[in-house]
Amino acid sequence: MWLWATVNACILAVSNRVEWDVQGGEALKKDGWYLLISNHLSWTDIVVLCCVFKDRIPMPKFFLKQQLLYVPFIGMACWALDMPFMRRYSREYLIRNPHKRGQDLETTRRSCAKFKHTPTTVVNYVEGTRFTEEKQRKSKANYQYLLQPKSGGIAYTLAAMGEQFESIIDVTLAYPENTHKPFKDLLMGRMSKVVVRVNVLPVDERVLGDYFNDKPYKRQFQQWLSDVWQEKDRLLQEIYK
Repeated sequence: MWLWATVNACILAVSNRVEWDVQGGEALKKDGWYLLISNHLSWTDIVVLCCVFKDRIPMPKFFLKQQLLYVPFIGMACWALDMPFMRRYSREYLIRNPHKRGQDLETTRRSCAKFKHTPTTVVNYVEGTRFTEEKQRKSKANYQYLLQPKSGGIAYTLAAMGEQFESIIDVTLAYPENTHKPFKDLLMGRMSKVVVRVNVLPVDERVLGDYFNDKPYKRQFQQWLSDVWQEKDRLLQEIYK
């Protein structure tokens, strides 16, 4: 299953002269169970994560938007690798179709169930969408380089597999010289630098609990995620300065 990542790495090496700046995660192992969370900048992120973590952790399983199925090469590869696709509904759509509410979270539960028996890395883009400056302005989030993290999806993943996860891999991605259209730059051979920072977090009482029925725990979890995102934004400020 890592063949796709190997092909990606070869394509990157041939078509782009990329300077890789990767730090952290030295103690990770190929036979563990991990939840990987990351900021989300571009479809390039999937290629980068697979290249960086190749032979270091179990093959990542990405929770992906259904629209990604139609992206050339990446969509078909993710489908063939049994990665779960989720359809996210807008608030307006759910008002018109209330029976659809909660379906994405139920999909998360079903998808996680099949990962319990084989070492797996479950990847969750906590922001739920790719970062753009326009989205950042509209969200009014208290971050410079991030969108507001959404806690529901990651909480459901932890509810389904939390005690099985050995660690949470917190990844910060940046393309400091290709900030505008990194995926297009990658395809055109113009990707010049990739920065990856890896922070391994414990799976402890702060992230294990009943998010949907225990209000004090829900507030605690949201604060934990907010703290992680504040630190990530501080790190990105250092990278981009």
